[in-house]
Amino acid sequence: MTDTPSTHNQFDNKSKAWSARFSEPVSELVKRYTASVGFDQRMATFDIQGSLAHADMLAAVGVISQGDLASIQRGMERILEEIKDERFTWSLDLEDVHLNIEKRLVELIGDAGKRLHTGRSRNDQVATDIRLWLRHQIDVCSGLLRDLRMRLASLALEHADTILPGFTHLQVAQPITFGHHMLAYAEMFGRDAERLTDCRRRVNRLPLGAAALAGTTYPIDRERVARTLGFDEVCRNSLDAVSDRDFAIEFCSAAALIMMHISRLSEELVLWKSSRVGFIDLADRFCTGSSIMPQKKNPDVPELARGKTGRVYGHLMALLTLMKSQPLAYNKDNQEDKEGLFDTADTIRDTLTIFTDMMGGVKVKPEAMRAAALQGYATATDLADYLVKRGLPFRDAHETVALAVRSCEERGCDLADLTLEELRSFNAGIGPDVFEVLTLEGSVAARKHVGGTAPERVRIEAQQILDQAH
Repeated sequence: MTDTPSTHNQFDNKSKAWSARFSEPVSELVKRYTASVGFDQRMATFDIQGSLAHADMLAAVGVISQGDLASIQRGMERILEEIKDERFTWSLDLEDVHLNIEKRLVELIGDAGKRLHTGRSRNDQVATDIRLWLRHQIDVCSGLLRDLRMRLASLALEHADTILPGFTHLQVAQPITFGHHMLAYAEMFGRDAERLTDCRRRVNRLPLGAAALAGTTYPIDRERVARTLGFDEVCRNSLDAVSDRDFAIEFCSAAALIMMHISRLSEELVLWKSSRVGFIDLADRFCTGSSIMPQKKNPDVPELARGKTGRVYGHLMALLTLMKSQPLAYNKDNQEDKEGLFDTADTIRDTLTIFTDMMGGVKVKPEAMRAAALQGYATATDLADYLVKRGLPFRDAHETVALAVRSCEERGCDLADLTLEELRSFNAGIGPDVFEVLTLEGSVAARKHVGGTAPERVRIEAQQILDQAH
């Protein structure tokens, strides 16, 4: 998107606002290579929104007449209807969404349409459109993150007492509850929502009024436009306003973190659904079969989400690379900012929508989870803590329990299977109450502090998420 003058542009018979400057027409290949209308037309409603606010300001400061303003408003209303009804004709000759709309406006209302571009450039126009569009996308994604967190919190409440093994290094570590596991992801997505909220603050600054790069000589009122469009403030430097896309990079960075968390959850869903583990099942609508193996039910949605994570990472790296060596101010390079940004927002929106639905249909298999928690001596740490509470130094308690575990491995039994006398052979201070801490239920119930896996704590934390969402 090349600069256009901040004066009354004219469309000639070649449909270009600057064609009088050139002695030959643009080649068809270059036209296709440089055009963006194929993808930036999705910003049309935001372009119209920005133009109407600009026109309102121009009329308020006396640059255009109230009659021109009324004509512009009437014409834009007609164009918006045509776009919504899919009757608007998009032309590659007009290069982008902005010139397509302006050309149609001139066709509808004449010279008043030509006055609309007074005091602005396509440089600050597109920067404004992107911010308006992205602000909307952030609001949508924030709502979807809230819905997903509510779904996870509801699942946590339902399974606050369901025990499964917690892992480190993919080895059985300690028993936890499935509800506690779901709340871990609710925390991750909560931080993701915080990042989007923070990002929105920097997105919500108005570039319009920067014109091509240096501002304009017209007596514009940028604060009025900012209020009309719901921006928190205006960009304070015209060079920066038109040329930087750090706000888009920040969104893509936040999106990459969202997808990273989605990918971690996906990996666990795939593992849990496998016949070797069998902790859960997914609803059929999120799975597919095999072309040759009739028994297969593949978890395609979480698998594909893992793959789409790399796609979003790629868009982030592309935007960083796009901006890394651009001199001030605007450069044509920045036309390449949109497709990756658009695809990132689409991917995040669709992924969060699908995962909210999918997590609501997860079928949990408590028996399989409990059976797995009984493997790997998950209550060994509880036995060590038991000994510490009876005065044994932790390192000594650790060594004592390690010896007991080795003995159980040789005999093929669990710690809870040992008799009291057998346990006392490792430490004489062990009493009959030891079996309370060696049960899975006793282990999780003991961890009732803030952040712990105890069922009562899971219920408190899950309810807080649900209450905050409402």
